[in-house]
Parts: sequence; structure tokens; C-alpha cells
Amino acid sequence: MSLAHHVQTLGRGPGRSRSLTQDEAADAMRLILSGNCAPEAVGALLMLLRMKGETADEIAGFAASAQNALPEMPTVDLDWPSYAAGRTRGAPWFLLSAKLVAATGKRVLLHGWNGSDPKVRAGLAEAGISVARNSDDAARALDRDGIVYAPLENLHPGLFRLLCLRDTLGLRSCINTVCRMLNPARAKSSVQGVFHPSYRLLQADAAQRLGWQSLTVIKGGGGEFERMPNKDIAGFGLRHGCAWDTVFAATLPDIRRLSDTDLQSLSWFSEDMPLPVFEKAIVTGTAALALDTIGVPSASEVACSLLPNHWTDHAA
Repeated sequence: MSLAHHVQTLGRGPGRSRSLTQDEAADAMRLILSGNCAPEAVGALLMLLRMKGETADEIAGFAASAQNALPEMPTVDLDWPSYAAGRTRGAPWFLLSAKLVAATGKRVLLHGWNGSDPKVRAGLAEAGISVARNSDDAARALDRDGIVYAPLENLHPGLFRLLCLRDTLGLRSCINTVCRMLNPARAKSSVQGVFHPSYRLLQADAAQRLGWQSLTVIKGGGGEFERMPNKDIAGFGLRHGCAWDTVFAATLPDIRRLSDTDLQSLSWFSEDMPLPVFEKAIVTGTAALALDTIGVPSASEVACSLLPNHWTDHAA
């Protein structure tokens, strides 16, 4: 089929238009990534989906084709996408959470793009997380450190160009969600953050259609997978391939936002400074949710046991 056929399916008008099936969505993304589609048709399809609201079948189909276009990636235990714009968040504490997960011997692949927000990319260097230009780079870093970050622009240039159409179209498209569902290394477990709560169930349903086994989606700090310790957090996703949801109770009584933390960058990380209580709760709480997703028993206790000694020397 041509991309125009899929645009017609979405845009015929009241009583005639319908959503794409998972197979149709997969075909549409395959056509788009081929580079042979008229840009007008690509924009029309993305904006029709924006107006209609994308379905789990559509997201699953798009993500499957986007994943199939990737080179083979090294095996990992946990997929950790990072695609939030960061306008409402402070320092990227979740990077330290991911490092705690890697300290258990689990292999973690971070990947992403954060628009004009430089905090995540700057935080990678401050936290000592390597950046991979290709799959060989990723394999070396994972073997050495158990964790690596793959920039979307290097990992999947075609999908990156689609994501950047936001600058042309002026609106977010379903590509933001597709990036979160990319799972480049086909990990059995994934953690995802969203800014808009309605996407939690959409991403969980799409993951189930894709045959994923374990997923945790939360409304996290600024849209990242990062737990606020002073709020009850609703979790959605999968466990053993089945739909799952729960509520994680608050662990601290503080009334503040992530952007109000005492430390606003990870630059102190290499200086062996103690970590304040609130920030420490963010790091360990987020790591615990990730470890639980992988299936590590007593995840909270394990996360706390992994803290460097100097992090625990700060009084409340």
C-alpha cells in the first residue's frame, strides 16, 4: 500500500474514517522510514493521528517497524527511554538510579533525546555514563560498565527526523510515544515516564500487543521515569506479560517539587559529597521501581544497600 492509502483511512471523514490496524500502522511506518514518501503525506498522517488520538494498535505497529529498522543491539536486561523536554524538572537524578540498577549486575540501555533541554546530556558525563555512537560502542560500554546511553540521533536517524518534525508542525505527534516504545535491544523489561497520565495505559496496552513481559509506566518528574518520593505514585504496565497496576505509597512527607531540590545538577557526583535526604529518596525510590520491574526481590532494600557510603552521611 502507499502512504496515501493510510492517510485516506484516517481522514475520509465522519462515518468513513477509522483507526489503523496494527499491521497497517506497521506498514505506514515502514513506508515513512524508507524515505520515499512525500513530506506532505507524512505530515498529514501524523496530524490526523494527533487530532484523532492514537490507539494502542497504532503505537504498537509504528514501534515494531521502527525497531525492525535498527541494527542489532547488544543484549540488555532493562530498557530505559528518556524523551522528556525537562521544563518542569530539576537535575536528572534518574541517571544515578540507573547506575544503581547496573551495580546489581543488570545491563541497562538508556536512550533518548530531550529537545533543547541540556540537563540529561550534561548529567551523563557528570554521572560517568558512556555515550554510544553505534551498537559496537554500546556493547563495549555495557561489558565494561553495565550501562550506556544511546542518543536517538545516532541510534535511529530516521525516527529522529520524524521526532524533529514537531519544529515544523508546531505540535507534538505520536512519534514521542513511539520513541518511548522503541526498546532498541528488545529487552524483556522496560521503565517509562510520561508527563500526561492518559499515556500510561496507552503505552501499557501497546507493550502487551508487542509481547513485552515486564513494564512500569509512571507519571514521573518532568515526564521522565523518576519517582517523586513525597507523592503516591500510580504505576501501570505489565508483569509476566499480563496487565498490571498498583500504587506506590509516598516515602517522605516533604511538600516540594523535583525542581525545588537542594542540588540542581549532578556536578557534585565526582566530589564524594553527601546526598541530601530528598534527593537520596528520589534516587533510591526510582531505582527500586526499576529493580521491581526486572523482578529483583526486596527491590527497595536492594536499592538502599547499593548507595555509596558517602551518600548516607547526610542527616535529615
